[in-house]
Amino acid sequence: MYASLVVAVFLVAGVSSALAATLDEDRTRGDIHGLFEIREAAVQFIAAENSKKGTSWQVLEPNRKILVTKCAAALRVKWVPQSHGLSGPNVAVSCAKTVNPAIQHKWEVFVPVSR
Repeated sequence: MYASLVVAVFLVAGVSSALAATLDEDRTRGDIHGLFEIREAAVQFIAAENSKKGTSWQVLEPNRKILVTKCAAALRVKWVPQSHGLSGPNVAVSCAKTVNPAIQHKWEVFVPVSR
């Protein structure tokens, strides 16, 4: 019964996320961490990298199909190594501990960047 309730919650959350017209509308709500906040963490990281290294990286949108549990800790951001085999440069926004560990203990979302 509990498993079907969890699936139903994520299904409803996924539908509401899919209905968001823009990434600005995909904010953290309930047990779901919004892609807007995930992208903002990447934007802050890239702004610091650009300032430090004199580069001009731009953050793109994460995959809008991604759905992750709300994070209970501060988000961390780092460059994704080329050895991961992604088609272009990405940063990884990660959560070490979620609010509801029964659904998801931790997560990592790759956010693409370009020059």
